[in-house]
Amino acid sequence: MPTIYIDGRPVEAAEDQTVMQAARAAGVEIPHFCWHPALSVPGNCRICMVEVEGKGTDIACNMPVKAGMKVFTNSDEVVAHRKAILQLTLLNHPVDCGICDKAGECTLQDYHYRYNGEPSVSVDAKVPATKFNELSDRIVLDNERCILCSRCVRFTREVSGSNGLGIEHRADHSRVQPSSDGAFRGDPYSDNVVDLCPVGALLSRRFLYRSRVWYLEPTPSVCPGCERGCTINVWHRLEDWKLKSVATKENSRIARVTPLENPAVNGPWICNKGRDLADLFERPRTTQAKVGGRPAEIDEAVAAARRLIATATRPVALVSSWGSNEELEAFARHLGGRLACFVKADHRPREGEVLEDGLLIKAGKNPNSRRARELFGDAAPSFAPGTDLVLCWGEGFDPALLPAGAKLIVIGSFFDAATDRADVLLPASTQLERDGHYTNFEGVVSAFAACFPRPAGVADAEALFGLLAGEDAT
Repeated sequence: MPTIYIDGRPVEAAEDQTVMQAARAAGVEIPHFCWHPALSVPGNCRICMVEVEGKGTDIACNMPVKAGMKVFTNSDEVVAHRKAILQLTLLNHPVDCGICDKAGECTLQDYHYRYNGEPSVSVDAKVPATKFNELSDRIVLDNERCILCSRCVRFTREVSGSNGLGIEHRADHSRVQPSSDGAFRGDPYSDNVVDLCPVGALLSRRFLYRSRVWYLEPTPSVCPGCERGCTINVWHRLEDWKLKSVATKENSRIARVTPLENPAVNGPWICNKGRDLADLFERPRTTQAKVGGRPAEIDEAVAAARRLIATATRPVALVSSWGSNEELEAFARHLGGRLACFVKADHRPREGEVLEDGLLIKAGKNPNSRRARELFGDAAPSFAPGTDLVLCWGEGFDPALLPAGAKLIVIGSFFDAATDRADVLLPASTQLERDGHYTNFEGVVSAFAACFPRPAGVADAEALFGLLAGEDAT
């Protein structure tokens, strides 16, 4: 391993590393716009320029390490170069940080304060451009903010494979544009370009003008959209910034979802389905226990369910493939010996949804099918003759399949046909209201954490299993 020197400090580098990679691994920041660790190296923004003793200045992103080389990241020449590049980059950039969704996360804003911090030297008016150019029904482009780093273009060519974006024209007329075949509109990974954009040029319609990022906090979680189990950050309102009198529903809503980088599962990406988890978790909730279709206290409903289980001669359980590892193990421990257990698919592919691809998306649309099958087998759900009780945990069960005369207990979080038909309904918390783990299709275990408190009248399924078995809630 060659040793190089960065600002006088010895750094052990790998043979195939660039100066940029070696510096980052050593904790040395070199500013960059166009460079990204998961994309090719275009070397077009020029702000990562460093000085090499005896060789002059060059870009760090495409400079191979060489044993003994001495790199300076803050020499007078480098500092002057960065200022000049920032002056050029900001030449036509609008001063609309106050209304930009990227404010608080903008690399250009950070670099201007850190490395330039001076008014523009230009006395000419800025060249205007299209402010809201629709790239798809999910993404809009503010051409005035775009610095032509080309990250978005390279992503569609090198990662998602849609080739949905390109740069047309030259010089002051250069613009990022979608391909004429509409491929970007159909790209199931298109929203990643919003994260990739170092400025506020690429904007998510879902998040547009919804919140300032400093009002939000991320909670690590797992996308339940398929058995890949991508790790994500679920962004929601900070406790100190919760709204008191207007739009208070925003306090318990998902503001946005972004990838939580995980080399073992999804790298730095997620698909668009993961971005839309608010649509999934903000459906009408079951928060009221019921017995025989009438509202009841949770204790009364638990007692009624226990009686049905105790008197059943051939009870069957349909186990949720959205349950956490902890919940599945609790179900097996408390109820697995009393009921014939089958794993069911809580969710199936939606119309028009990508079924599977070679990047992230998997055909199984349930996050914990592997662990559920490990505990309860992979036999298809069935009802033997004489089945007199069905305990349905989670979604996806058609009550029309209920055996004649059988009673139905539902432990669920959202309204569906089964909750309407249930003889006993026990409202359960969602993934966003508890901590737990999922095991993905490859056996990788990932953790999720609670974002919001449970609504009144709702219990954790893990606690309900113990109660149904006649044990204390603790």
